[in-house]
Amino acid sequence: MKNVFAYFFIFFISIGYAQVSDFNTVNFTRADNIAKLNEGYSLENLPLLAHNLTYNLPTDVEKFRAIYTWVCNNIKSDIRQDDIVTNKRKKLKNDSIAYIKWNNEYKKIAFKKLLKHKKTMCTGYAYLIKELCFLANIECKIIDGYGRTVNSNVDALDMANHSWNAVKLNNKWYLCDATWSSGYSSNRIFIKDYNDGYFLTDPVLFAKNHYPLDKKWLLYNTTTEMDFVTSPLVYGETFEHKIIPISPQQMSVKTKINSEIDFSFKTLKETDNNTISLVYYLGTKEYAFSIYDVKNENGFVEFKNKFTKKGSYDVHLKIGNDVVATYTIMITKS
Repeated sequence: MKNVFAYFFIFFISIGYAQVSDFNTVNFTRADNIAKLNEGYSLENLPLLAHNLTYNLPTDVEKFRAIYTWVCNNIKSDIRQDDIVTNKRKKLKNDSIAYIKWNNEYKKIAFKKLLKHKKTMCTGYAYLIKELCFLANIECKIIDGYGRTVNSNVDALDMANHSWNAVKLNNKWYLCDATWSSGYSSNRIFIKDYNDGYFLTDPVLFAKNHYPLDKKWLLYNTTTEMDFVTSPLVYGETFEHKIIPISPQQMSVKTKINSEIDFSFKTLKETDNNTISLVYYLGTKEYAFSIYDVKNENGFVEFKNKFTKKGSYDVHLKIGNDVVATYTIMITKS
């Protein structure tokens, strides 16, 4: 039964990659260059901006690419604004009418700041993508839902806290997240660092840290709320490497000393076995676990590990220098 389940799981992931690779033959250099040529362009005239970004491109996917990379590279994440909305959402958690009323008023302030300073939070990114797509005659939706991070939506759903986009290209829906593509925060400072992994992302991977309020925007994916909150933690680097953790399925694992644990993941990029490691940290020092029986075929990687000491470990799967998945593993006496 376990092998049958694994077969079907990999089968559906393969379908997802087929969807994502629809545009593997498209060269986005021209679209990216057009976005760069329009760097710093004002938001005061969105129709003209949309025209400048798209009129010289022949296909909708190239037009969308120019819009997407322009937004990601010209709009900054506003951490203070995000704090204001998050705190108000918590305060009015049990009074949705009051929160909606407050939010409708605050949106006016937020969009003024977006237009004037090019700073916003996730809703602003998604809004700008949608508006530019509308002006370019590309169908696009704002999707609201849950974003999963180290601090949110772990083990249980908290509050809806994130927004992203679905875009229709060649009569097919795709998912993307301009907010998390644009960069990340470090010590509460926004660091501009474009991450292409959130552009037209495989829906199975996307659902590892995005869960929509309207489940139809999982697309064909069958991830449940429980799957979402209990799966291994993933990071921006996971999306850069295009890795989907498969096994263990859950972040929290409990087993006995000297029991084997099977680890596996699917990857769209070619992965060298020598770059794969399983580590834990004591303070700032990194220690590697021994892994064996490594198999790497057709984008499916699997290996084994045997824990020989009892205890609780935060275990990180790494590709090169990048952590791409985290598990909490408890080892008990046999």
